[in-house]
Amino acid sequence: MESNFSYKVIHECAQSGARVGEFTTPHGKIVTPVFMPVGTQATVKALTPKDVEEAGAQILLSNTYHLYMRPGHDLVRQAGGLHAFMAWDKPILTDSGGFQVFSLAKLNNITDDGVLFHSHLDGSKHFFTPELAMEIENALGADIIMAFDECSPYGADHDYAERAEKRTIRWLKRCYDTHNDPKQMLFPIVQGNMYKDLRLRSLEETLPYARCGVAIGGLSVGEPKETMYDIMDELRPHYPENMPRYLMGVGSADCIVEGVLRGIDMFDCVLPTRTARNGTAMTSRGKITVRNAVYKEDFTPLDPDCDCYCCKHFTKAYLRHLVNADEILAGVLLSRHNIRYLTRLTERIREAILSDSFGDFVRAFRSTPEYR
Repeated sequence: MESNFSYKVIHECAQSGARVGEFTTPHGKIVTPVFMPVGTQATVKALTPKDVEEAGAQILLSNTYHLYMRPGHDLVRQAGGLHAFMAWDKPILTDSGGFQVFSLAKLNNITDDGVLFHSHLDGSKHFFTPELAMEIENALGADIIMAFDECSPYGADHDYAERAEKRTIRWLKRCYDTHNDPKQMLFPIVQGNMYKDLRLRSLEETLPYARCGVAIGGLSVGEPKETMYDIMDELRPHYPENMPRYLMGVGSADCIVEGVLRGIDMFDCVLPTRTARNGTAMTSRGKITVRNAVYKEDFTPLDPDCDCYCCKHFTKAYLRHLVNADEILAGVLLSRHNIRYLTRLTERIREAILSDSFGDFVRAFRSTPEYR
């Protein structure tokens, strides 16, 4: 295990305590902090692997639930695993499918054994267990795999959240006992909803199962951002120093900056590609809704500070035309731009940490349109 995975802190910012690290995996090294684009169904929507790589992505995320449903994990195994199937030779992370089981399934019934649910595709009945999640993720062959967990909904009372947190720990042990592939690193997931006592207990009980990474789940699920930051502030002093910390499902510019300030190393989110398909660009001047009439005769790039293919070759006027004409190319170009925007943001963050000026960076960033 040690030969396949390792993590080292390269530099810790003297101003803020934020850190730059190097995470070694079987498919390459990842420099953190890092944003991971989401390729839910073994593809980042609208983009080729080359597009994603050129946008600066170091690692992709795929979804266990969706790939179990279609095309099936056995088929992906036959193809040689996700790396061969989707022609991506850099690291891949798969989630456990737990979040989708609870959020997408038409009906579900949670027991200590697992979750009985009906497919969101055809209504067929399935039973997900920690052992099945490990079987699927082993077949998919990602470098980093997530433990099967129960994410209690925002607004759940303390008793409900505590039951889910305790079940997550029991399921983690079953995942840990089942998983045995040294080429995959199992990340346990900290749960506990918005209750600090449950979060701290979950982290304490999770760490014995953490070998080279720990994830924080159940945040950015509808709560105010200030609440999320408060939970992260509570957890930060208790994280292990010698492994990466992954904040699941978080990928807006402001949350990435605030997350790094609170000790987070890895982020993922569907936000950049989803908003791109809806005609919205993330820029250093703030969000731009490209279809708006104000851009009809605007022959400047989306973002003059951006070095992506879209900004080098096309204008807001052209992009507005594509969006309003419902052309596929609009989603392609805006997706390339949005992913590059977030990978470039993490590059800027790493530069600030390495120069011991990330505290200044955060203070300046909070006053910009990017933060809103």
